Amino acid sequence: MLGLSETRVRVIAPFIGGGFGPKIMMFYPEEVLIPWASVALERPVKWIEDREENFVATTHERGQIHDAEIALRRDGKILGVKDVFLHDTGAYAPYGLTVPINSQCTLLGCYDVPNYASEFTAVFTTLPIVTPYRGAGRQHGVFVMERLLDLAARELEIDRAEIRRRNFLDPDSFPVNHEIIYQDFEPLVYDSGNYEPILDQALEKIGYEEFIRKTQPALRAEGKLVGIGVVTYVEGTGIGPYEGARVQVQASGKVAVATGIGSQGQGHMTSFAQIVADQVGVSVRDVEVTTGDTDLFHWGAGTFASRGAVVAGNAIHAAAKAVRKKILAFAGKEFEVAENDLELVDGKVRVKGVPGKELSLGELALRANPMRGAVEPGTEPGLEATDYFGPERGATASGVHAMIVEVDPETLDVDIQRYVVVHDCGEVINPLILDGQIQGGVAQGIGNAFFEEIVFSEEGQILNASFMDYLLPTALDVPRIESGHQVTPSPLNPLGIKGAGEAGAIPVGALFAQAVEDALADTGIEILEIPLKPCRLWELTQAAKTSGC
Repeated sequence: MLGLSETRVRVIAPFIGGGFGPKIMMFYPEEVLIPWASVALERPVKWIEDREENFVATTHERGQIHDAEIALRRDGKILGVKDVFLHDTGAYAPYGLTVPINSQCTLLGCYDVPNYASEFTAVFTTLPIVTPYRGAGRQHGVFVMERLLDLAARELEIDRAEIRRRNFLDPDSFPVNHEIIYQDFEPLVYDSGNYEPILDQALEKIGYEEFIRKTQPALRAEGKLVGIGVVTYVEGTGIGPYEGARVQVQASGKVAVATGIGSQGQGHMTSFAQIVADQVGVSVRDVEVTTGDTDLFHWGAGTFASRGAVVAGNAIHAAAKAVRKKILAFAGKEFEVAENDLELVDGKVRVKGVPGKELSLGELALRANPMRGAVEPGTEPGLEATDYFGPERGATASGVHAMIVEVDPETLDVDIQRYVVVHDCGEVINPLILDGQIQGGVAQGIGNAFFEEIVFSEEGQILNASFMDYLLPTALDVPRIESGHQVTPSPLNPLGIKGAGEAGAIPVGALFAQAVEDALADTGIEILEIPLKPCRLWELTQAAKTSGC
């Protein structure tokens, strides 16, 4: 757009604290206007927007209205689901139909749905532009399906957890082709999964049976409004098209890694370093990872759709394996031994069982880049490699969230007593980082369920474009998350991993509605919307009383 060669443009994406989706838009106008102004003025130009401008100009999400129905046998087995919905796409659609497509696909969840009819209409409105926000339409689909099952369980007098169990896809049925087209324009195929152990672990952690039989009746006898919720979800992760990476052993013994993917707090530096360290036999501290700098790595698609570890991680793994192969081949010639007789340990390559016969990787890197003589045909100088990974389709992570809440009978404020997440994202690279991703996602999900809502006037003006008026959950509102993991490796990539970045946020709205509805069961309230808030709960309870429920 600026009429420049790509070699004259350098883009550096530094750590920004959080992306969460709105930064995914192809570009905001400022992103081309600022460098244009800089070129025209021949001086640096900086763009700063205030909070109100940010509320108005940043893309939004979450506005959908669903008309859904479910057919079941008397024993609770699903026969079919029909869902027709409107999707508010705002004034423009720069990111296409990804959000409603995700809603349409994610609705199927962990369940065997033999008949599914879905239709959506994307509606242009005068509101801000809509693009993906953490979860990107998946919250909507999960909310609809989980609420349908809750309503069915009540009518059929089947336990809420049991009706889900009866409809789980059989673990022997994978891969499961749902035929419906996913956001990567390929049929939605579940690559792997085993849902019942996840549910069992979550129910055990939350103490589901004990709560239902003893704790809840006792607390209700004391006048406390307590409820429990259990929901499931499947998340499509790790879509293409590709990511790439370069791994290089330096003369210092440090290993440099560069990839085109950006980082916004996902823990890439640690996770990617672990992948490389496992292959080349160095400490994680000796791996230096750089992301999001086009001078160091040109090609990449981006951090979105829970794909960083899956796609970039496997590209880094491939490049690191190639470097390992080079190390062993070159060291084999240096030591005049077979490659199988070598091992990589503590930043050194050494001959097995021969004390002292070793070289540091830094020294080996120097020798592999000779300043005299000739490079042998078919070889390359240095100990480095560049590789790419592009999955044939996305992997599918899954999980179960469970929660116990208490509702204040006077204010209708909701206090989360306990929160359990059991998650399957395939092989786990770093459990602590994974738990952090889930914790952050749940915090955002709680905001989505009970706090955050953009309010517009009839003329379409935002009425709460500041943190004075726009509510966010604080540390007082977000409980400690009790997490567990179930590992079902993905067959779609060498590391067997699936994405986890959005998993914490996706099912919270449905869980919140179920648990609060359970706490207020005596009122006859039926919750079919998110976000909630105390005043809205009061309106719903009053409406239930008026209708004679």
